Amino acid sequence: MRLSLVSLMLCVFGITTGEFVIAGILPDIAGDLHVSISAAGLLVTAYAIGMIVGGPVMTALTSRYPRKPLIMVLLAIVIVGNLASAFAPFYGALFGARIITSLATSTFFANAIVIAASTAPPGKQASTVSKLVFGMNLSMMLGAPIGTFIGNHYGWRATFLAIAAVCALGLLLSLKLVPAVENATPGTSAVAELRVFRNRNVQLAILVTAIGNAGLLMVFTYFAPLLTDITHIAAGSVAVLLLVYGVGAAAGNFVGGWLSDKALMPSQVGLLAVLTAGLVFMWAVSTHTVLTVIMVFLIGAMGFSVIPGMQTRVLNTASEAPTLAIAVNASAYQLAAAFAGWLGGRVIDSGFGLRSVYLAAAIVTVLGILVSCYAWYRDRTVAEVAQTETSPA
Repeated sequence: MRLSLVSLMLCVFGITTGEFVIAGILPDIAGDLHVSISAAGLLVTAYAIGMIVGGPVMTALTSRYPRKPLIMVLLAIVIVGNLASAFAPFYGALFGARIITSLATSTFFANAIVIAASTAPPGKQASTVSKLVFGMNLSMMLGAPIGTFIGNHYGWRATFLAIAAVCALGLLLSLKLVPAVENATPGTSAVAELRVFRNRNVQLAILVTAIGNAGLLMVFTYFAPLLTDITHIAAGSVAVLLLVYGVGAAAGNFVGGWLSDKALMPSQVGLLAVLTAGLVFMWAVSTHTVLTVIMVFLIGAMGFSVIPGMQTRVLNTASEAPTLAIAVNASAYQLAAAFAGWLGGRVIDSGFGLRSVYLAAAIVTVLGILVSCYAWYRDRTVAEVAQTETSPA
């Protein structure tokens, strides 16, 4: 693996650990700052809103700047934001520091993906993106648990200091190792970049991300009660199964990247179909402990196998403004997570019961397959028309 990619992966690991770890240290923050758990929980909401709204706006406003200096500035903002979180004297200051950090997250991730993909060998875009996304997988598997351990033993402020240190190391390595990559359209205004969203293929690519991931996110939102109430797994074992899920996600991420390099749209449709079947099978075996544990790993693998291809699809369709499109795509993922939590709650409260979340998730994933098939059909139609126009009479 190229050292430049390793340095970017480390940065992604540090930044996304800062996003995920808050759940593990929430009670410590609430107790130390003398606020309720629900008030502390708003720190998660604030971060998500910052990514959903602020990410695309900040990406559009910075679109004219060279990518490498820009990611250095964004990393510096993340470091300052985590240091401000570590030394926040009261709740309001921590709330503000989290928002500032979240504003840089989407824009950094979007630029990092564009840099990684543009410097990848020919035909290796998706697998290169999968290696970058592995930094996020690692933050789920290792970053969040280690950060929680640090917070529980040395205080929650030490967790943010550790994250700042990881990001600082990533900044130094990126400064030395990441090549300079020019914008595809240097000097382009934010308004001009926004025109890329008139492209129906870009719209479809982002829609697939939102719908195609919503089903899995629905299951993940209700992961703990599904395991404890339906499968009757001990509550203390849920953390271990989260690790199993994360390992599966990492494996699926690499396999999905490799398959997407071979055949982007066929693999996307096929992997979503496999995920749908997996969700239905998990519903069928959800009262069987051993099979459910196996399926936790497989569902993690199936769910994350589609992400490299989805990111690559956005890059391919939004060549005029790839960074902004990736940032909006990340916002679509966050919106999907919010929608998934709401829809899952409605399904449970409607009388279908907790177990039906698996089937509802499968139905939503089928919608993702349909949108993917339509996008694939459009691609084939355009290609056939182009071939007809260029072929000799």
